Amino acid sequence: MLASFLRPLNLSWLSVSVLALGAIAGCENYPATGNTITTGTYEATATVTYTWQVEYARRFDRRQTIRQEQFASTSLVNRNGVQPQGAVTGPDDQGLWWPALPPRPTADELENRKRETIERRTDPLIRKDVQYAITFDHDGRRRTLPTGRSVYREAARAYAEQQALELTYGPAEQSIGAARRIASFDR
Repeated sequence: MLASFLRPLNLSWLSVSVLALGAIAGCENYPATGNTITTGTYEATATVTYTWQVEYARRFDRRQTIRQEQFASTSLVNRNGVQPQGAVTGPDDQGLWWPALPPRPTADELENRKRETIERRTDPLIRKDVQYAITFDHDGRRRTLPTGRSVYREAARAYAEQQALELTYGPAEQSIGAARRIASFDR
C-alpha cells in the first residue's frame, strides 16, 4: 500500500528510509547506568544540520548496489534552549532552532556524481541530523560528553530557571544518560 502511495511522488522505499534515518539520528541512545554528579556550571548543545542527499545505483532493488552522496549542508548550534544568532526557523516541536537550507544541488552537480552513465539517481532529499552534547564542570574538571534530547531539554529548562543539574553518567562515564533539575545547590 505504501509503495502505491510513493510511486506518484517519485519516491522509493529507500528515499523514505533516508528521511527516517535523519529523524533517528537524534534518538535517545545513551542509557543512564552510572554515577551521578551535581553541577551548577553547564552548557547543553544541540548541533542541528541540514544536508542534501542523493542515492545512486544501477538498480534500486538491490540494496548493496546503492550508494549515498551528500551535497551542501548547513549547521547551527543551539545552546541551552536559547535562540541562536543565524536561526531561520524554530523553535520546532523539539525546542530546536534551524538554519537556512543549504543550496539545492544543481543538475550539473548531480550528473557529475554519477560513476557510470547507466546509473540512476533519486531526487535530492534534505536530511536533518541533531547531535546533542553537554559540557559541565565537576571537581575542578571541565568535560564535554554526548547525550540525548531529554538531557538537552532538561538542561535548557534548568538554565532558564537558573537551576543546577544532577547528571547521571552512561556506561564507562563516556556519555550522560539523564539529567534532573535541582532547585537549590550550594556552589
